[in-house]
Formats: sequence, structure tokens, C-alpha cells
Amino acid sequence: MSGPVGGGLRIVRLANFVTPASGGLRTALRELGAGYQAAGHEPVLIVPGESRSDTRTAQGRVITLPGRVLPGTGGYRVLTDRRRLAALLASLAPDRLEVSDRTTLRWTGEWARRHRVPAVMVSHESVDGVLATWGVPEGLCRRTADRLNLRTAHAYTRVVCTTEWAAREFQRVGARNVVRAPLGVDLRRCRPELRDEALRRKLGGDARVLLAMCSRLSPEKRPGIALDTLGELLRRGVDAALVIAGEGPLGGRLRERARHEGLPVLFSGHVGDPADLAVLQATADIVLAPGPAETFGLAAMEALACGTPVVASSRSAVPALLGTAGTSADGDGAAFADGVQRLLARPEAARRAAARARAERFPWSAAVDAFLTALDAAPVTGGGRGAVPAMGARPGAGRGRSGPGSEGGER
Repeated sequence: MSGPVGGGLRIVRLANFVTPASGGLRTALRELGAGYQAAGHEPVLIVPGESRSDTRTAQGRVITLPGRVLPGTGGYRVLTDRRRLAALLASLAPDRLEVSDRTTLRWTGEWARRHRVPAVMVSHESVDGVLATWGVPEGLCRRTADRLNLRTAHAYTRVVCTTEWAAREFQRVGARNVVRAPLGVDLRRCRPELRDEALRRKLGGDARVLLAMCSRLSPEKRPGIALDTLGELLRRGVDAALVIAGEGPLGGRLRERARHEGLPVLFSGHVGDPADLAVLQATADIVLAPGPAETFGLAAMEALACGTPVVASSRSAVPALLGTAGTSADGDGAAFADGVQRLLARPEAARRAAARARAERFPWSAAVDAFLTALDAAPVTGGGRGAVPAMGARPGAGRGRSGPGSEGGER
């Protein structure tokens, strides 16, 4: 396999907890990979799946290795065969390694160090936040998070955090290799003009207020708060309905609860087409983002781009991104209902315009530039591969590339 046209870096990217029904992480991987490729580099993404595959896509080369299903997660898989993955990495001989899993793949930092490959870890979640949603006591949460984060910071050349909020838990342990690189939103796919009154009637009937939540239905996302919010609004006399786009291990329990309580909730399941999801977000009046461990909140940002304001958990990074285009709430239905009513009190045209204006500050082009800067991977302007920037370590060499499936013994 030849290198990128005009030369460039081979950026090998690893991620766990990615499925065809995944949301934010899958979107981020896709958009960043496409941006790396457009910048003249060679992105190679390795993810777990049911079986092995090796394909060329708009985001670059995607290699799927058989991964073990993680019980209780609704189908998430993880790469557990270290020997096989290490052999694949060695055969790919990356110039850069980018890892999007702070738990099961943290060992790759040591692999990169031994092979003198500059490596970054991308922090897509808060360890504090995730442990807290699992019911771990606050003191133990902090001690465990500090220990894991310190190990992560030592293992990688850099740690990439998408918000200042996400960076705090690393700053708390004195990590000095943390850099900021926000994610983005597709401003062409997500637009206020997609608002569809016919769809609105289909989703919410005659309800005057249509709420939406676009989220994986898993404990760390706290999806039950959306039902709490709807119930509280109805008790206050607000004529509201809710549509939930997403699936996960809590889906059955939430459906049963909605039936038992007689709540006007439509469960759309996983919306596979991002264009359809954008229409739904544009059609809603308010989007709820109750997850307390979000370090960016791609679904919330997409809602803003669609002209729909957001009520987000005050414990997450999302409120800082919202600005005046949304509001925050503590983790219960009453507080979220208060937030919904605050937003509804604003003139509709003004609140929708503010949401779109806020999202326009986060184009994917800016996110790609920030991540490439974190990787010390400047866009290629022409010429041969030449010397590879150091980023604090000498990159791999001796590629012997021949094409997909050339990983020797990894087929």
C-alpha cells in the first residue's frame, strides 16, 4: 500500500466500545478520520466487531478485529487479544498512535513507548462521572480516577481533552501533557430549516411542546431523567410529549415504565441515518441531555446546529458549550422541567437563532485542525514524506506496505 499522495503520516487509531448503533464516539471517529485524510495523511482505524474485515472508507482504512461482547452494555465489544493487536500495530508501523479508550487499551501507551511511536490518548469520558453513575462513593471515585488518570498521563505523549471540564481531572493530578482539542458539528447536515411540522404531529400528536432525547439508553447517560422531566411537566400542566432516539440496555425498562405511567413517549430506537436524526432534532422544541459524564456532548451540539436549545446536566461539560443557547439543570426531573420552562419562556425565533449561532462556533474543520496540532501532524502541502516531526519521540519505520490485509498473520 502506497502512502498518501504527496506524503503524510500514517495515523493509526484505536477505539473500543464502538458498534453500528454507537453515537458520539462513532461520529467523532468518522469526522476526524475524514479530516485527516483530506489533510494528506493516512488514517487507519482499528475497532472491535463480530468478525474480521478490512475496508476503504471515506474516513480512511477501517480494520475490524473480532472483539468480545461486554456483558450488560447492549452489545459493546472490546479488543481483548493483546498479542494479535500488538502484531497488527507492528505490521502497520504507525507514525502516530491515537487511542480512544482510557481503560482496556491503556497498555498501548507502553507499546508505543517501546516502539518509539508518539501516542495520544483522547479523553472521551470522565472517569469521575462514569464511576459516580455506577454508584461508586465520591471519595473512592476521586481516588480511583486520580490513579487511572496519572497512569494514563505517564503512558502517552499527550492526553487530548475536548473541553476544559474534561481536562480538570488530569490537571488535578498534575499532568502537564494535556492539550485541548474540541470536537465539532456538521453544520451542513444539521440545519434549522429541517424542521418538519408533519413529522412533529406524527411524533407528538397535538402536544404543544415536543421534547427529544438522542442518547444511548445506558446507566451512565441517565435516560430515566427524561421520563422524570416529562412527568413533572405534565403535573405542572404543560402539554408535552417526548421522543427518545437511541437504544441500549435500559431500553426495555424505560418502555415498560412509560407504559405503566401512561406517559406520551415515542421510542424511535436507534436512528441509523444521521440525516433523519437531524430532522428529528430540528423538529423538537427542546432537547434533553441528562448524562452527567459527558465531556463534550455531540448530540447536544447537533441539536444546537438544528436550531433547538438544550437542557443539560449541570455536572457535565455540556453547559459550558451551550452558552446562552441552552441551560443547565441538576440531576432530577424537577430541575430539568424548570430548565425546559426557562427556555420555553424565550421567544421561539430568538432561542432557535441563538442555538444555531452557538453551534457555528464548532465546525468540524476547526476540530480536525486542533487534533492534527495535538498529533504534530501538519496538513501535507506537497512533496515526499521526508522527515517525520518528532513530537517527543522517533516514529516507527520500515513499512513494507502492500495493501489491505497485509498485516501478516492477522487475516
